[in-house]
Amino acid sequence: MSLTDPIANMLTVIRNGITSKKIKVDVPFSKISQEILDILKREKFIKDFKFMDDKKQGLLRVYIKYTKSGPAAIKGIKRISRPGLRRYVKRDRLPKVLGGLGIAVLSTSRGIVTDLQAREMQTGGEVLCYVW
Repeated sequence: MSLTDPIANMLTVIRNGITSKKIKVDVPFSKISQEILDILKREKFIKDFKFMDDKKQGLLRVYIKYTKSGPAAIKGIKRISRPGLRRYVKRDRLPKVLGGLGIAVLSTSRGIVTDLQAREMQTGGEVLCYVW
């Protein structure tokens, strides 16, 4: 099955997994999903993820991180740029999510980065999603 928007699908699966208190969720593999999950792992929003071979496209198994008191490390996750309406920002207009408590994931000419990394590189790009 071909997905029109694999990023939105991945974010929705993670959001639904958090709502239903799942420990792990599976999303279809794509390179951009893998890079976004790598950022979420580095920023400590998820525990881990790994590639699972299913003799087709493959799956990414995402292990959701929860705090000791119960709630998930991800409070909210939102798709910003979508196939029907792309959102681009210049380097001087990079977004801050919740005053810097969350992250914005951007697709730049230098790869998939967070808003903080984009500020350091002084580059703009397409805003893929917000995570807080």
